[in-house]
Amino acid sequence: MDGGGGDLRGTIKKWNVIYPVYLNSKKTVAEGRRIAAAKACPDPTCIEIADCCSHLKIPHAVELDKAYPRDFFQVGRVRVQLKKDDGSPVNPAIKTRMKMANW
Repeated sequence: MDGGGGDLRGTIKKWNVIYPVYLNSKKTVAEGRRIAAAKACPDPTCIEIADCCSHLKIPHAVELDKAYPRDFFQVGRVRVQLKKDDGSPVNPAIKTRMKMANW
């Protein structure tokens, strides 16, 4: 994440949030997993998610100081920009959070 200033914070506030627990194959749907267990991975980290975003050329910001609301011991999240300000997708192949998670 850019340690810059308020401009970036205001911009990323509108971006989608991905918590690592959303992609964790060791968690149940009730515990917060949002994709199929077969497509999930065990214990993903924010850094790994950010690496995937970089590979897919999706603007992202890692927030290590934030915690998952259901479990405050799981810290870190990634904010991703899936749509530009005009509403068009940043990456035409990935238009929604679920498509990105299942990529």
